[in-house]
Parts: sequence; structure tokens; C-alpha cells
Amino acid sequence: MSTVVECTLCPRRCKLIDGQRGDCRVRINLEGKLQTLVFGNPCSVHIDPIEKKPFYHVLPGTRSFSIATAGCNLHCKYCQNWQISQMPPEELENYDLVPASVVEKALATNCRTIAYTYSDPVVFFEYTLETSKIARPRGILNILRTGAYIEEEPLRELLEHVDAINVDFKGITEEFYQGMSGGHLEPVLKAMKLIQKQGVWLELTNLIIPTWNDKDGDIKLLCRWIMDHLGPNVPLHFSRFWPQHQLKNLPPTPEETIIRARQIALQTGIRHTYVGNLPEDDGNHTYCPEDGTLLIRRVGYDVLENNLSDGRCPKCNAKIPGLWI
Repeated sequence: MSTVVECTLCPRRCKLIDGQRGDCRVRINLEGKLQTLVFGNPCSVHIDPIEKKPFYHVLPGTRSFSIATAGCNLHCKYCQNWQISQMPPEELENYDLVPASVVEKALATNCRTIAYTYSDPVVFFEYTLETSKIARPRGILNILRTGAYIEEEPLRELLEHVDAINVDFKGITEEFYQGMSGGHLEPVLKAMKLIQKQGVWLELTNLIIPTWNDKDGDIKLLCRWIMDHLGPNVPLHFSRFWPQHQLKNLPPTPEETIIRARQIALQTGIRHTYVGNLPEDDGNHTYCPEDGTLLIRRVGYDVLENNLSDGRCPKCNAKIPGLWI
């Protein structure tokens, strides 16, 4: 009789018989023990500008050693990395790169951070955790781009070793999460609050999709939740949608929708609000919320000016929240 194993990593709580994989495709019950199929086997390894994640308040202008494995525990219809996130590892070309080797390569390429990204580091939890433990004592920060669909206990363990997280805050309604990603909203809300409570730097990204979450009411509701539960200093990135994966029937998000979303967020009180996939818009820049001084000027992922002085506005000396050194 086979032993049923429950995976307690994410809210799906998959119950697996011997040989069965979880919804993420990368966690399996092998003879009564839950095993990961992707430890030390990334399918994607790149060096990116940290702004690409996006992080705008973490070491601007630096490079990030970026890794991902196959698999994801959400199934977003718009996923830009669906070729890896929605595939099992055996159908991809993988690299042999154990945690210590990731750290050595990051050091050798002068990367200040290791980014766990592209698919979702939640499903390669063990790989992310062990690499993070090695990286931090070597002076490398650990940064995550994630949907934050994770249970509290493993998240708390991860937060002890991670420096910054950008959460893909997909939408503000349960209907959106179920319809777009096959997940639930509440676990993500809880995760974001816990990340901030534990003192890990938090940024948020909201992809605005025509006909799905582009109404002013949706944007106002999302911004109000952020203000009420996370406060005004959490950077918020509104990103423009491009047709891909299962949503090729939709048009790109109009530029004016992204610009209007940023204005709504600023009016709500969120001090650092940005636009994504509009590389030349002023919404890419960082301004002092006290006097409006231009602090960091960006075009796309390139930092053209950084006028911060020890994390402060050079004009009024206001402290700007972030990880600057």
C-alpha cells in the first residue's frame, strides 16, 4: 500500500501517492518521501540589470545573477515565461549548478545580488534556501520575484535569509486570482504582510490586463489595500501587458491606462509608484516624495543618473526607503 504524502509548501497542499507529482510538476512522492526534482538544476541562468526584476529601490544600476528552474504553482494565462513555468524539468535543457556554484559565479561576474526569478522560487524552495544561506555571508544579497503563493511556515524560514522580494500582486479580487491564475487571493495578501513585518524589503508589481483588471475601481481598490496594510513607502510597479501565452486575443494595455494607474496610486498616497514596459516615460524615475527632486533617472533598465546621497535626497536630506548600499 503506497504512502500518501501531503506537500505543505503552498496553499494547494497537494496530496500525492507514490510516484505522483504535485500541481507544480517538480515535487514528487518517492517511496513515501517528498522530493524536489530541480535542486541544483536550473533551466535558466542569466545576468540581468536589477531593474529588470523589477527592483527600483535595491542597489540601482547593479547586475543580478538570475536563476530559475522548471515549474510553478500558479498557472497565469498571461505568463511570459510559460515555456519553463508550465513545463516539467525533464522536458527542458537544465544546467548542473549546485548552490555553492551559483554563489561563485555571481562573485566571478561582479553581481551584487542573486535573483530567484522567471518561474517562481516558491517551487524551487530548497534550492533558493540553500543558495541564500551560502550567498549572504559572502556579501551577496538574495532577491526574489514571486507570486508569493506559499504557506506561512516555509515563508518564515525563507525570510531569515532573503533581503528583498518583489511580489507579483496580480489583482485585488478572488475572482481574478481564480480566473487568471488558478489560485486564491488571501494567501498572497497574508504573505505580503508577513514579508514586510519580518523586515524584508518589499516591492510590488501589478500587471494591468485589458478587460481583466484595468478598471479605475480595481486599481483604486488595490492601492487602498496597499495603503491600509503595507503603508505608503512600498514601491509599486504598474506593468503594461503584451499579448502572449493564452491571452493573445487581447490588445496591449494602452499607455494611458498605465499612466492613469500611476496617478491613482500617487493620489492614494503611495509615494513611489512606477510604470513598466514604457521605457521612456517619466514614471520610471525615482523622485523625492518631500520636494519632488529627481533622484534616479532611468530609461528602460538603464540608470542614467543616481543623485542619492547615502540613501537621502541631496536637496532636503529626506531618507528614501530602500537598500542602497
